[in-house]
Amino acid sequence: MLLGALLDAGASLTVVQSAVDAVSGGTVQIRAREVTRGGMRALKADVEPLVDDPPHRTWRDVRDMLERAGSSTDTAVAVFRCLAEAEARVHGTKPDDVHFHEVGALDAIADVVGCCAALADLGVSTVSAGPVALGSGSVRTRHGRLPVPAPAVAELAKGWQVSAGGDGELATPTGLALLRSLARACEPLPPMTLDAVGIGAGTRDPEGHANVVRVMISSAEAAPAAQIVERDEPDDRAVLLEANVDDLDPRLWPGILNSLLTAGASDAWLVPIVMKKGRPAHTLSVLCPSGLAGPLRDQIFRDTSTLGVRHSPRGKVALERSFADVTVHDTRIPVKVAHRDGVVLQVMPEFEDVAALARRQDRPERLVLQDALAAASGAGLIVGAALPDNLRPAQ
Repeated sequence: MLLGALLDAGASLTVVQSAVDAVSGGTVQIRAREVTRGGMRALKADVEPLVDDPPHRTWRDVRDMLERAGSSTDTAVAVFRCLAEAEARVHGTKPDDVHFHEVGALDAIADVVGCCAALADLGVSTVSAGPVALGSGSVRTRHGRLPVPAPAVAELAKGWQVSAGGDGELATPTGLALLRSLARACEPLPPMTLDAVGIGAGTRDPEGHANVVRVMISSAEAAPAAQIVERDEPDDRAVLLEANVDDLDPRLWPGILNSLLTAGASDAWLVPIVMKKGRPAHTLSVLCPSGLAGPLRDQIFRDTSTLGVRHSPRGKVALERSFADVTVHDTRIPVKVAHRDGVVLQVMPEFEDVAALARRQDRPERLVLQDALAAASGAGLIVGAALPDNLRPAQ
């Protein structure tokens, strides 16, 4: 559906086919045709394998195919790596040994490589997306009947805004891997000068909604405002929301802060203050991309007792962030690595994973944290050292 939308937005089918041929060796063909979905015109991209019974492949096999095709498939490598890591976590195996089954077949390789080639052909440099409907019910797979969202979809959806959105499977592992690898932010449609719109069709045509994916493309000068900042100059597109609250049950604050972060806030915190007549209170502060200021302000009004929310623009300089995994007592612990210009500046294991391992082992968290830091150091994640090549970008 995404490939159809990008082709409908103006990507060249010839360019896309050439990129896919470079990886697949000319064993799959992409055809585009106009269809109607829910009364809406859309473009259906049909991927047709030209060989019978294409083999299943591991992530190692797919990576070798992509790397032999050349550097133009770097983005596709990142998409499949994201997918392999999610499948490995679900099945309790190593990413290199993940069998993609239908995902590793030629049609899915064409989907991923085709989308990446289409984005490059359209000159797209920054991608953002809105919340994703995952569906509900169950789906039949090679592993039997599984609940929707399927385990790999749920893993890939971590940190993204999602909803059920309807019956059946509405998001696949391949689709979520593309979105999480390509999109820099989950945000409402930002202000833009719209240059092109593409509508891609799914196979089904259910009642009640149009089974389509839509892409909107703007010129570079009107690119989405919410981006991970990776430069030295302050970015004045962040917004700080603040509210003084003196009459809220303090037991509600942890849930409120967590819900704001889940909704896309960059950070959210409380500061104790004393208000008029000596009343103890808190200042709620929420730092967010400008495109989310309105929805988060509405959420503050909904979840707290404040009568007003202040807002002001803020500059922000952020280090680039990536993730690596280390093994601590046979358990995988993600490690966040902050870096600049190829040099590691901060190394910190994800504390929730450290705390979970400490509970399972009935050990102090500080000792498990020390073990994780030692494992990170052994993996070359050392402050001041060169950034390793095998890190994955932070989502």
